[in-house]
Amino acid sequence: MSFSRRNFLFLSGGIAAAAGVTACGSDAGMDSSSDSGASGGAGGNVALSQWYHEYGEEGVEAAVKSYAADYKDATVTVKWNPGNYDTLIPTTLLTNDVPDVFEYGNGPTLDMIQQGQVVDLTDTLGDAVSKFNPSVMKRLTFQDKVWSIPQTVDMQLLYYRKSMLDKAAVEPPKTMTGLVEAAKAAKAAGMGGFFAGNDGGVGVLANMLIWSSGLEQLNAERTQAGFLEPEFYAAISAYRDFFNSGALVQSASAEWYDAAAFINGEAGLQWGGLWSLTQVREALGDDFGVLPFPKIGDSGREAVPFGAFSSCVTAKGKNVDAAKQFVKWLWVDQTDKQVDFSNSYGTHIPAQPDLVPRASKLSEGAGKDAATFVRNSGFASDIMWTGPLGDAFNAAVINVVKRNADPQKEFAAVGTKAKAELKRVSG
Repeated sequence: MSFSRRNFLFLSGGIAAAAGVTACGSDAGMDSSSDSGASGGAGGNVALSQWYHEYGEEGVEAAVKSYAADYKDATVTVKWNPGNYDTLIPTTLLTNDVPDVFEYGNGPTLDMIQQGQVVDLTDTLGDAVSKFNPSVMKRLTFQDKVWSIPQTVDMQLLYYRKSMLDKAAVEPPKTMTGLVEAAKAAKAAGMGGFFAGNDGGVGVLANMLIWSSGLEQLNAERTQAGFLEPEFYAAISAYRDFFNSGALVQSASAEWYDAAAFINGEAGLQWGGLWSLTQVREALGDDFGVLPFPKIGDSGREAVPFGAFSSCVTAKGKNVDAAKQFVKWLWVDQTDKQVDFSNSYGTHIPAQPDLVPRASKLSEGAGKDAATFVRNSGFASDIMWTGPLGDAFNAAVINVVKRNADPQKEFAAVGTKAKAELKRVSG
């Protein structure tokens, strides 16, 4: 499968720190006729450069180049970047040959902000900040400053087969107990139960065990872990029981980010991505529904993880003020282009909630439900949830679920790691 917006978004932005490499469904073919060069539009005397990673969906490259060509106050040259974009951008920002504008998954990293490589866009966005999904904007804000403007939103969610649950007289699961019951019903119906990856779901669902138990990755002051509580220990223990119950599919023909296992009946329920919605609908018609990850425990809550590709302005660009005005024009003012970007190439959610009804794939049914989940129950990894901290957390999840380690003892070490790591990145 081709490298897509999901690959980069999840790995750089942290929808799930241990999700591994993600990919598109069948709606994400590459446009083999497009080149990888730059193109621009006839604008004003100011010249701007804008960088994108290589999207997997056909038509995106042509679309973003047409957007740039429509801008009249500058000549914007778009560069399409195949390959390892998440490494290219941090490396390029260390040089003097930087783009004026670039996209990045969930906004710039903490290092980019602290090293002064990107520009504060708080004043550029101004009152328009209220137009955007608050959960998305929270992820793009650090120390009360907004560091990028969201372009579109991707998310993960739970798919389930309606007819299977109806026949078994089982309600769509809204609790962990309900998820186990539904998975057992699927298995009894001759399907697999619940599928969330060939690692048993411990990668992509690791952070869900925090959010669905009602807790946060970090405390409000961002000085220590925010999940070292009995509710989390109970949640991970419950998932371990599920892992060992026989109702969780631990091996399928494709990974969680591909809808194949759900479509072909290897699983009656599957954790997947909104990007698969078109493929699932084409295969199953109306015989499916979508849900957030269910709450775990009495103090839990339903949750979905999301990520937003976002537009950043480089501090070393030759035309910083002009670049700021361009990103505002494109990602705040040009609502028709934003709907096109989210709706015409796969299935994604406009970052401005008021635009969601204009996206045909989200106007009803499962698509409309998914957009509501992000608005009401969306979570993204904290900007200070760094790679080393995420690695330590994920290793502990594996040890508890797969190797039967004691949760409280295992995560005590993660708590120690969190304090040291947060102190380091706080300067």
